[in-house]
Amino acid sequence: MLEFHGACKRFGDVAALDGCTFAARPGRLTGFLGPNGAGKTTAMRAAFRLVELDGGSVTWRGHPVGDGDRVHFGYMPEERGLYPRMRVRDQLLYLGRLCGRTAPQVAGTVDALLDRLGVGDRANDRVDALSHGNQQRVQLIAALVNEPDLLVLDEPFSGLDPLAMGVMAGLLSDLAAAGATVLFSSHQLDLVADLCEDVVIIDHGRVVLTGALDEIRAAVPDRFVDVRFTGPAPEWAQLTGVEVLESTDGHVRLRADSRADAGSLLSRVGRETRIVALSFAPPTLSELFRRVVTP
Repeated sequence: MLEFHGACKRFGDVAALDGCTFAARPGRLTGFLGPNGAGKTTAMRAAFRLVELDGGSVTWRGHPVGDGDRVHFGYMPEERGLYPRMRVRDQLLYLGRLCGRTAPQVAGTVDALLDRLGVGDRANDRVDALSHGNQQRVQLIAALVNEPDLLVLDEPFSGLDPLAMGVMAGLLSDLAAAGATVLFSSHQLDLVADLCEDVVIIDHGRVVLTGALDEIRAAVPDRFVDVRFTGPAPEWAQLTGVEVLESTDGHVRLRADSRADAGSLLSRVGRETRIVALSFAPPTLSELFRRVVTP
């Protein structure tokens, strides 16, 4: 388990981390979320001792992160860290050897990942000859050449097309299922909601929400109602305990507080219009994010 204990880091007058406390658990995908400048990248670098904390600590499996631990970590920075003029496979083999693995071990891992991520046919190309998306895939492989126990990724889905996103998401899920601890940041909240069991939301260097996503959503008393209908729109504002969030022709999204009852709402609306579809669910991750992050 990767744990942050009251981590603090200042850059001049800016508190990048301000008592940051959270954990990323093995065998699970953890989404690390926050607005730009919230402290996500600083926290990730601190996990690798690339940033020296002013206070607090980061531990791995209950002890401070040491050099022996970092050999078993994988890191994918947001700013690409590949050698642009070096050939893809040669570079990955070189990086794997730096982690202390034998040439045959690295070759087997690299070739399997190149094929899994759909860039096997570009193995002998220079990195700077690849598209942005393919460079992103190679950057992920660079973080995986040592088959890490901890994988930390900073915006790994940035710039990927839907097919590439699906391939990368599947690989990350498989790694977590095999027991790795996977922590990644992303601004694509719908993807995080689909992929992650746990979330950490940070704002102004402080963790404002953390835990299992399903449990966090269920603990919010409000429910969110999506109604698709045909015919005239009911007088939504007259429904008890209901607030209109979005309304277009044939669709409305409502927030229902503890006074609202799904059965009564359905019955009332059904008398006034023809319901095509209705969902009654906890808040989405995007709604949770907007609730806890300061504009």
